[in-house]
Amino acid sequence: MQIEKGTDKFVKTLRVLITDQPGYLGKLTTAIGNEGGNIGDIRLVKMGLQYNTREITVLVDDEEHLQRVIKAIEKLDGIYLEDVIDPVLELHKGGKIEVKSRIKNCDLGVLRKIYTPGVARVCKAILEKPEDAYNYTWKGNSVAIITNGTAILGLGDIGVVAGHPVMEGKAVLMEMLVSLSGIPILVDTRDTEEFINVVRLISKGFGAINLEDIASPQCFEIEDRLIEMLDIPVMHDDQHGTAVVVLAALLNATALCGIELRSATVGVIGLGAAGMGIAKLLKAYGVKRIVGNDIKETAMEMLARMGGKTDSLEGLMRHSDVVVATTGVPNLIKPEMVRKGQIILALSNPYPEIKPEEALRAGAIFASDGRSVNNALGFPGIFRGALNVRARKITDRMKISAAKVIARFAEKGELVPNIMNLEVHRAVAEAVERAAIESGVARVME
Repeated sequence: MQIEKGTDKFVKTLRVLITDQPGYLGKLTTAIGNEGGNIGDIRLVKMGLQYNTREITVLVDDEEHLQRVIKAIEKLDGIYLEDVIDPVLELHKGGKIEVKSRIKNCDLGVLRKIYTPGVARVCKAILEKPEDAYNYTWKGNSVAIITNGTAILGLGDIGVVAGHPVMEGKAVLMEMLVSLSGIPILVDTRDTEEFINVVRLISKGFGAINLEDIASPQCFEIEDRLIEMLDIPVMHDDQHGTAVVVLAALLNATALCGIELRSATVGVIGLGAAGMGIAKLLKAYGVKRIVGNDIKETAMEMLARMGGKTDSLEGLMRHSDVVVATTGVPNLIKPEMVRKGQIILALSNPYPEIKPEEALRAGAIFASDGRSVNNALGFPGIFRGALNVRARKITDRMKISAAKVIARFAEKGELVPNIMNLEVHRAVAEAVERAAIESGVARVME
């Protein structure tokens, strides 16, 4: 998941003991404000005879800024700082997901049905007709979220254990947005063959495979080979979920600016998982001229093999009508490189390759960063739709259909719609279902 909505600030909650007299809370908030802290929620936790305990949410720039705020508070009479709480860590305590039984009331009679001896009948039914696993197990509603921890968010190669919270977060989104069961699976190996074999061996228990946060170029071979050997959908979301949302954004941006996307020259800066996925989907959509740039020669060669052109960064900026950047390098695009009338999506977070306001001042007709282009607009509905028709794979037609729906739901002034709009995800799933049937990869034709 290489393109994520981010923020330049971080949030802390200060638990403070305050003298229960007029003016003390005001002194506290003034001290925080004087040090440049931005105050959010103020919550009364406990009332005492002389002191009240309150929790105050404060936005600060960095750890150094936080320490300045703390020192200012410690100088105040009648106010005592008890604790500094990280609300993000608090939210993750105990993990973000759990497995629950769908059987609500289990007495002895129900137990005999769901376990021995009754469950034997279900096993025999599936043995006779394996497709019934979709009806009698969680297979038709489950997605394995599998990583080797080599490309976690913008953090890089931090390993599977440190990357586990990201997989849980993805599972939360799947359940919340489209009622899918996402199951994090950590495969602690850097060996391509070993990773592929593990996924192959466990795949029978799931309806789809979501490959996640696997570094390029290893991710390309892993995905291609698993698609070839498995009869369930396999999608590396860093490539294709991101590409779907970027295509949606470009459909709206080009329409707004009066540019025909298929006829435009599109430059892709950064040909890792996200950049290559974007280039592939744009080519499938019908964009005739795709130009790419990457610091790795192997990535440039891969783009050339799929029919794209390669150029220097300066040459790409000079010749492209539309520019999409996914490098993770802040300020890579200099204002003097911007061509008048260009559309620029600088998608790295929290610091884009060029700030939208700088690109616009330099002559771009439209510019945006990665804060609104979130792949979570795409992958939940794509997997939901694929599982609804028991698709064997996810095709370009399914992805393009998803992108068109996402683009259509954007309201005036939006590049893409709000990620929390559940109607968007339902519509994406329905479009993917239809496209799967039209592509001939659906087992259920309804």
